[in-house]
Amino acid sequence: MTKRKPLRTLRPRLSPMAPRLKTTLGNERLRLNDREKTQPWRRWYHSAEWKRLRMSVLVRDLFTCQMCGKLESNTSMLIGDHRVPHHGNRQMFFNEANIQCLCKPCHDSEKQRRERSDPTGWGFA
Repeated sequence: MTKRKPLRTLRPRLSPMAPRLKTTLGNERLRLNDREKTQPWRRWYHSAEWKRLRMSVLVRDLFTCQMCGKLESNTSMLIGDHRVPHHGNRQMFFNEANIQCLCKPCHDSEKQRRERSDPTGWGFA
């Protein structure tokens, strides 16, 4: 009876690929913290200036979604949405004429779909 040699693992020819996502899908808090580090303007959403401006836009628009026309009394379900993406420009970010009231379903679906279809964010796609 001949003795068998143990199998050896072959060395990979390619190096392992770096992860494409910085955080795991289930860790939303880490993802948001990372976005605030890489996009400093995201902190503006936590400022008193933004909160006042958002509320004045909601009042101006009578708590009504500017896309679907739904009247929403729960302000946590309303978004102060930038009509034209500000791309970190402070003047555009805090420009009341550039902000509209959208309900969360419209903002998270139709508005996001439109923005993704226009990669420039300026309406030139």
